[in-house]
Amino acid sequence: MKLLRLLLAYRRFLLILFTPLLLLPLPLIIRTKEAECAYTLFVVAIFWLTEALPLAVSALLPALMFPMFGIMASKEVASAYFKDFHLLLIGVICLATSIEKWNLHKRIALKMVMLVGVNPAWLTLGFMISSAFLSMWLSNTSTAAMVMPIVEAVAQQIISAEAEVDAIEMTYANGATNHALELDENINDCEADDWKEKAKQANGYCSGTANTAQSICQSEKEKQNPAASEMGRKYRNQRDHMMCKVMCLCIAYASTIGGLTTITGTSTNLIFAEQFNTRYPNCQCINFGSWFILCIPITIIILFLSWIWLQWLFLGFNFKKMFQCGKTKTTRELASARVIEEEYQKLGPITYPEVITLILFFLMALLWFTRDPGFIPGWALLFSEYRGFATDSTAALLIGLLFFIVPAKTLSKTSNGESIAFDYTPLIAWKEFQACMPWEIAILVGGGFALADGCEVSQLSAWIASKLSPLGSLPVWLIILISSLIVTSVTEVASNPATITIFLPILSPLAEAIHVNPLYILIPSTLCTSFAFLLPVSNPPNAIVFSYGHLNVIDMVKAGLGVNIIGVAVVMLAVMTWAVPLFNLDAYPGWAPITANNTGL
Repeated sequence: MKLLRLLLAYRRFLLILFTPLLLLPLPLIIRTKEAECAYTLFVVAIFWLTEALPLAVSALLPALMFPMFGIMASKEVASAYFKDFHLLLIGVICLATSIEKWNLHKRIALKMVMLVGVNPAWLTLGFMISSAFLSMWLSNTSTAAMVMPIVEAVAQQIISAEAEVDAIEMTYANGATNHALELDENINDCEADDWKEKAKQANGYCSGTANTAQSICQSEKEKQNPAASEMGRKYRNQRDHMMCKVMCLCIAYASTIGGLTTITGTSTNLIFAEQFNTRYPNCQCINFGSWFILCIPITIIILFLSWIWLQWLFLGFNFKKMFQCGKTKTTRELASARVIEEEYQKLGPITYPEVITLILFFLMALLWFTRDPGFIPGWALLFSEYRGFATDSTAALLIGLLFFIVPAKTLSKTSNGESIAFDYTPLIAWKEFQACMPWEIAILVGGGFALADGCEVSQLSAWIASKLSPLGSLPVWLIILISSLIVTSVTEVASNPATITIFLPILSPLAEAIHVNPLYILIPSTLCTSFAFLLPVSNPPNAIVFSYGHLNVIDMVKAGLGVNIIGVAVVMLAVMTWAVPLFNLDAYPGWAPITANNTGL
């Protein structure tokens, strides 16, 4: 037993030590560049899947191993670690930093919930819509960390208000005054190392950063508070407990689903876009506008069906009662409305920095949509002499720089009202941006680009394509379904960025080998990589909501399995219907290489 405990304690070290040694016969026996590149790919993939080393550290291994194997020169490998993707990421993080710094995200979330209404089912849908919208522009981790305290406050206020009504009816006396539960902005104290490491590699960008980490850690302190903890564990009945479960799961899943909508919504979307544009430089079909048109119906359908599924699974779905008009609001609904209204009033009137951030936010989205929309000329034609030079990262960087320039304060008068003092402070400072910048994701993506380049140079991609060509006898829809299910299964136990980085270099040659438009396979696989709904450690939002104590693992497994099935089904529907004319998927494109259909080496 002592030896077993010792092995468990040093399992990561042993994995780091023995993985390269056990795979070493591959390049020693098969002395080809393909084998040497495959050895590097296997070592990095195993380290990524097991997280024996930090993801960013594992991503640096190609920069060490490719020059040693003579696959690529060190200068060539190094150039793969900073691409157009990183400039786009910088611009997006500038926006996210300003939104979170000035609390604009909280104002948007509360306002959207107030517009939907306070019926429990509609309230849940309101939280899902607000979470999904925020997740289009912020990381899923930041979204869940910000919205969950509001949901917890609303849930506890509902339980408290109805308990008071019951007490009044039973004692025929006035109950204690129901003080609105104050929203502790701090969620819970970071407890599990598993999800702490997962949070660093989230689908989004501020996961693991100082701001998000502080928000998450502070929020967990609410759970350490005995009074709050005791109150959170007391449910009047089973339905109250089920209501808390539904609200938690809705936030976790909506924070992930919303990120599918935009090319910048998750790191997996960005990784796909950059690797695709690098492998197929002549294809100009993947941009912010085309991706949004493809994915907004997917997001809406998955969000709506997931809402129905969760309502039915935990609370039952009374369609007639939900849509009943003109009925009197219940105690539960009044309590919900009161706590949401109080939280919104605490924010006060909208401030100057919030207005400027909102303007820059809409301006960035407008520039993305109008750069090259396809159906009308875009502003990129202003630089027709340099066609293709300006990309989405150009617009993101332009707006991102403005956050460091535009002052956060307006002109202000001194106390005597005569002179005017001006305190120049930009909307965001470099330290604030630096705290929110996901450097681990940036290096991880760079490592994926380096691996992709190495596979091309060593001809490993061509070898894989030749071996996969017999799959062309299968129906295309079956190949898409199999690849989608595989990445959906892997991403439950591995980080989303690592999963997509491993599978893209494999799936691209597969599509070329069977002579199918690469987008036919790559788009559904990319979207399905985000479907990590089964376990608390599958995704940082899952871990955040699980830490509140309302859920059991089996609750998340049951609910997540249904959402996974819904997600894969909707993605399959999309890629077989409206995606076909959007990207001309029914024809093998001229921008994709022609691969010889053979099975030899």
